[in-house]
Amino acid sequence: MIKYNLKCKNKHEFESWFLDSKEFEKLKSKKMIECTLCGTKSIEKSIMSPNISNKEQEDKNTKSSNNIKKVRDDLLKMRNFIEKNFEYVGTNFPREVRNIYYDKRKNKNIYGKATQEETEELKEEGIELTTVPWIDKREDN
Repeated sequence: MIKYNLKCKNKHEFESWFLDSKEFEKLKSKKMIECTLCGTKSIEKSIMSPNISNKEQEDKNTKSSNNIKKVRDDLLKMRNFIEKNFEYVGTNFPREVRNIYYDKRKNKNIYGKATQEETEELKEEGIELTTVPWIDKREDN
C-alpha cells in the first residue's frame, strides 16, 4: 500500500491510499479518483515526503492521539450538556434566537442549525453566538 498526497485542479489537497503506483495511474486514467472537497476528477499527485518513524515520533504520535481523545471526550461532554439543558429548535434557530434577543422577557436556552450566512447576519445584529463542533457519539468515529 502507498499513500499519496493529491491535489485537484482547484488546488484542494487530500490524501488517499492505493495498492501501488500503477493502481493510482489506472484509477486516474479512468477518472475514478475525485476531490473530496469539490468532486472534480482532475487530480494530480502532490509533493510528498516519506514517512520515517522513530521512537521520538512514535511518542509524539501517542501524545497527539491522547490529546485528540481528550478533545473528543470534552466535546462529547459539551454535546451531552447542551442536549440535556437546551431546547433543540433545528433550522428554526435564526428565527428563534431573534425572538429571544428582541423579546428580553423570553429568556431560554436553545440550540439548532444555521448557515454561515445566517450566523453572520445574527452577529451583525449584535446577537452573540457560539458554534460548537457537533461530533458523532459513536465510538468508531
